[in-house]
Amino acid sequence: MLVAFSVAPSTTTDPEGSVSEAVAAAVRVVRDSGLPHRTDAMFTTVEGEWDECMDVVRRACEAVQAHSPRVGLVLKADIREGHTGMLDAKVQRVEEHLRD
Repeated sequence: MLVAFSVAPSTTTDPEGSVSEAVAAAVRVVRDSGLPHRTDAMFTTVEGEWDECMDVVRRACEAVQAHSPRVGLVLKADIREGHTGMLDAKVQRVEEHLRD
């Protein structure tokens, strides 16, 4: 399964409104998980089994909650049993079409 999620504090004390410190804490959880993952400007995507992915999302939310009493989470999942390596394979298939 692939889980794309965005987690951020709803409040910040940064005068510029930046939430990067709290987001970095969440990304650290993802990186330490050992699951295949990719982070971009808006989402982090992890690949693994249901329980593995949801545990990472939960722990990432807890890491952000250490920075703010209120946390926002956006989550999208591609649940396709028996398929692995989709983090890269889905992108490769699109790229193949673009070469045509």
